[in-house]
Amino acid sequence: MNRFTKAIVRASQRIFEAVERFPLTVICLVCTSILICYMISLHKEPDLITQKLMFTFLLGSFLGVAAQFTCERFDRLLKMRIAVYGVSALITVGYYLIILAAPSISFEVVTRTFVAVFAMFCAFLWVPSYQSKSDFNGIALTHFKSAFTSVLFSGVLSGGCASIIAAIDILLFKVNSDSYGYMMTIIWVLFATLYYLSLLPRYNSEYETEREYAQSSALYPRFLEILISYIAIPLVATYTLVLAAYFIKILVTFKWPSGQLGVMVLAYSAAGLTIYVLSSRLENHFAKLYRLIFPKVLIPVVIMQLISVAIRLNAYGITESRYYVTLFGVFSLVCGVALSFKPVSKNGIIALLAAGFAIFSVIPPVDAFTVSRVSQITRLESMLKTEGILADGIISPKAEVPMNLRLESTSILAYLDNRSYIKYIKWLPGDFKFNNDKMKSTLGFEPAYGGVRGDSNYFFANIDMQKPLNISGYDILINTNSNRGMDKSNQPSLDFEVSSVKYKLSFERLSPQEVLVSVKNTDGVELVGTGLYDFTKTLSGIGNNPKEALAPEKMTIDVEKDGYKLRIMLQNVNVTYGTDSDSGVDYSIFVMFGAPASAK
Repeated sequence: MNRFTKAIVRASQRIFEAVERFPLTVICLVCTSILICYMISLHKEPDLITQKLMFTFLLGSFLGVAAQFTCERFDRLLKMRIAVYGVSALITVGYYLIILAAPSISFEVVTRTFVAVFAMFCAFLWVPSYQSKSDFNGIALTHFKSAFTSVLFSGVLSGGCASIIAAIDILLFKVNSDSYGYMMTIIWVLFATLYYLSLLPRYNSEYETEREYAQSSALYPRFLEILISYIAIPLVATYTLVLAAYFIKILVTFKWPSGQLGVMVLAYSAAGLTIYVLSSRLENHFAKLYRLIFPKVLIPVVIMQLISVAIRLNAYGITESRYYVTLFGVFSLVCGVALSFKPVSKNGIIALLAAGFAIFSVIPPVDAFTVSRVSQITRLESMLKTEGILADGIISPKAEVPMNLRLESTSILAYLDNRSYIKYIKWLPGDFKFNNDKMKSTLGFEPAYGGVRGDSNYFFANIDMQKPLNISGYDILINTNSNRGMDKSNQPSLDFEVSSVKYKLSFERLSPQEVLVSVKNTDGVELVGTGLYDFTKTLSGIGNNPKEALAPEKMTIDVEKDGYKLRIMLQNVNVTYGTDSDSGVDYSIFVMFGAPASAK
């Protein structure tokens, strides 16, 4: 029997052993594959029960792996393996019963599930090394190699199968396009996971062959040593220099970042800690130097990140994403301090801390969702109290409020509504719904949008200049523009006359998004005027293709007051959503004004 055949036979044997070794995981994977294939066949969004079952089986598959590694680590539990799996199955069923009452698969359900999955992954990564029974660094390396091998094999297999299906479809007979989805599901959900599990040794086994396999699995292949030592470590070092230069810039300019630093440092910390663990069994100069320096460098980097996050939290309050960025920063700081004093043999503390922080983040009342909800509701109440709209739990509607209050309250209410947190605001009416009419009737002002809309941070619309513009009934037409970067002194204004009566067309930038266009008399009294942003935000529902030219009537705002008429046609509008310095709206407009007969 040649080496190739022996390798195939041995791989098949280990897969069958994995089926026996991880029964709960295999059952959950099979059920997950069936559900995914079923959802592919529907050609529409699956029903709620199917989605809940998917999340249940996802949790169950990881729970099964954690249960098996726990049994293998503790001899007493190994003798009670059936009972341990019974408890794991009951936890899986209990999770399903918990989410069964949920009206939808909300963001909170998704986040809690994935945090629990992550905590279990950290647990079964750490458990075999408990009390130094096995080397954590070797275990982590084995998992990494197994995952890499599984992904490589599955990628080649899926590419080959896709080519075969395509050849059959072209050369022999038509194949249902769903076949590709079924094939990918079986390979990536079932085969890839099983093959990954089959490569993991039985740690702390009493059998010599298993102990030898565990030792050989933790050997460093030459290509991985080169990848970690001479590619990954220099890249992290270069990235560190970039961050250091940026921090020096901050200290010189005293200008803190507006939010991008958190994610960058998060990625840096995650990659750096992963490489730290993978390099712990290497003895070359690069690896030793990295292990010596990285934990110390990580500490000031994370401190700077936490200061930046604290400034943002003070300005905008806590949301789930900011909660987890902050929590990961604290985790990274603790890891940096611990690794600076502990030997590399104690790297298991990284997985243990990660699991602990993950569990902490989903336990009320300190979980991400409760903390975020309370923070945003408190912010909203504080702003409304400052403007005199809310006092002693009673709302006094107010129409004339600063644009910043409109933008911030709209953003907060949209966030709370999206998370189904509106019901926790006691001072709002029980029938309150987040929309223009309800917000105006309840708080006195309409929403104003300045954040991300839809799937894009940008929106552009322009008028179809091939179609005629209706100017009947107006005395004057002016073409002008107002850009977000202009200071107030540069905003366009124009003095003009209609029937010897002098008027002034003025623009006032209330925010990077909002512009007030008005016509005033010689005494500076506004005769007629309107803001542009409330109308602009409705355009994204009409068309968001930059190449699309909208009909003039869809780009027109008409306002009339005491016989004075103002018509504004947006020639083009360029919107950047967000909260950083680039956000705002640029307007290019046609302005038409008509005076009443009594003024002529």
